[in-house]
Amino acid sequence: MIGESIIIIEEIIIGLLLIASVVAITARQLRLPYTVGLVLIGLALTFLTATEVNISPQIILALLVPPLVFEAAFHIRLDDLRRDFWLILTLAVPGVIITTLLVGVVVAWGTGLALSAALVFGALISATDPVSVVALFRRLGVPRRVQLLLEGESLFNDGTAIVMFSIMLGIASAGTFDFVSGLRDFIRIAGGGVLIGVALGTLISQFINRIDDPLVETTLTTVLAFGSYLIAESLGVSGVLAVVAAGIVNGNVDPAGMSATTRVVVFNFWEYAAFLANSLVFLLIGLSTDVKVMVANWQAIVWAVIAVVTARAVSIYGFSSFNRDISLKWKHVLFWGGLRGAIALALALSLPETGPLVADRGSLQAMAFGLVLFSLLVQGSSADWFVRRLKLVERSNVQEEYERRHARFVAGRAAQDYIRRMSQQGVISEHTWQRLAPLLEKRTAGLAEAVKEVVTSDPMVEAEELDTARRESLRAQRAALTGLLRDGVISEEIYSQLVGEVDSALTTDHTVWPGLDHSGIRPRLKLDRLMTVFVQEQDAENAVQALTKLGVSVTRLPSRGGFLRRGNITLMIGLPAAMVDTVVRAIKNSCRWRVEYVNTFLPTSNLPMPRPIEVKIGGATVFVFEVEKFVEF
Repeated sequence: MIGESIIIIEEIIIGLLLIASVVAITARQLRLPYTVGLVLIGLALTFLTATEVNISPQIILALLVPPLVFEAAFHIRLDDLRRDFWLILTLAVPGVIITTLLVGVVVAWGTGLALSAALVFGALISATDPVSVVALFRRLGVPRRVQLLLEGESLFNDGTAIVMFSIMLGIASAGTFDFVSGLRDFIRIAGGGVLIGVALGTLISQFINRIDDPLVETTLTTVLAFGSYLIAESLGVSGVLAVVAAGIVNGNVDPAGMSATTRVVVFNFWEYAAFLANSLVFLLIGLSTDVKVMVANWQAIVWAVIAVVTARAVSIYGFSSFNRDISLKWKHVLFWGGLRGAIALALALSLPETGPLVADRGSLQAMAFGLVLFSLLVQGSSADWFVRRLKLVERSNVQEEYERRHARFVAGRAAQDYIRRMSQQGVISEHTWQRLAPLLEKRTAGLAEAVKEVVTSDPMVEAEELDTARRESLRAQRAALTGLLRDGVISEEIYSQLVGEVDSALTTDHTVWPGLDHSGIRPRLKLDRLMTVFVQEQDAENAVQALTKLGVSVTRLPSRGGFLRRGNITLMIGLPAAMVDTVVRAIKNSCRWRVEYVNTFLPTSNLPMPRPIEVKIGGATVFVFEVEKFVEF
């Protein structure tokens, strides 16, 4: 019997994964978040089968949430987190509390539910889950800081939402509220989870730093992700916050002690694990949604949507006003990107089947599922349009023209190759091919020349294409080495050594191809501008790499900003006037902190400004000066 059950479970999982793969491929073609497609397929399957899907909340919380949380936390850098830590913490703790209370009051007033039950609902939907929109933002090129704010808030508010849910559930059951006791429980559960995560993350990191085996190190990170959750929950503290803390510690300590090959294996494994967990979670959301029950509770769902959207607006626009670096456009994206997902589903399913909430259990679950569907189907599917409408992603005309010309060239080359194969297979005659070949060759050559023209006109476009070619060549080398090992041409020892070299090149942001001569690609331009960039140490290396990709020579000088309390780097760059905007754009794209560009010329002349310029020093400050004469030694 056990063996048959295992086989049935295996068949179900394989079927779900196959569906997830097909949906992911289709969603990419339709330019939709694949999580939205998974939910829609799950809903469609409920109409095709009469089988009722009952999901244990522990399957989501203990099996699917840890890989999702750990993968996101593992990739967050402390340097990135440190800048907006207080805003993230504010959104994740006071923001969750305000959302719980505000949603509870609005839902109780609008639906007639008891305030205690409405507060339980407010707690269970207070956690955000922006998985689908963050993946979309990465593809669109939304600023990294916006992505970090959404991911950081989601990571920390998952744990605090679960803690608030437990407290509100206790209040609903007991019928009374003790503020001191509630605050003490909150600190104990949340703080205990963080402490356990930090301790376990540090311990596992020490083990990993002492070994060099990709498979063993990957296994240890897996033990850490699931073990930290299980240990924390067994001790009565927050398992999700334990996983968050363990992931951040592990991701910021281990990579420095990992070999390049280990980093590739670990990163790929967790990316795949997160994809599997995401796929199953959102399919289960669709499969477990009872449309008839939601239709019967449509008025309550409308009130829930209004309450949550209102609370999100109060939280985002209210708390972010304390940080002047957050632009209004970014606030709009943070507001619309606050989707609800796995945590809300799991907590709704975990509502007790006995006690004072039994009468309201069905309504609370219907509101939770309806709200999740609204956030995924409405907010998630419109995120692409929303970002483009705000013009948050700035793409130059040259980049768009490159994509257009490059696509035409690829399509033309594909057509030429296809006609050639048809001739070789005898589908069309040799005579026809001989007549068409010169025409197709001429057309392809013209398209190739058009691509070359736009590539050489913008150093950033050229640098991106060179970097893509370099990475693809390294991946091809890795595949060739794997083939040599499989065929017995090289030994395991030589394979490990050579693959390590390739992986090191892949995981290092090299600036240019070794030995590449830029002078043969574009004519040497007159250097008549001197750019001086004061950049913080954390961003200096990224800025230098971005500039070197453009073929720009950079001189680095150590410096120190008085009130910045830390050393910074001065970059001295000689360049032609035509490249100023390109170089400034490269610096802005490579620096994680704010970049202030100071134009030292009057709009109508090349004369220096006659008066001092007031500058707000940020992460990087860029000055440009006219050069009368440039001599290269």
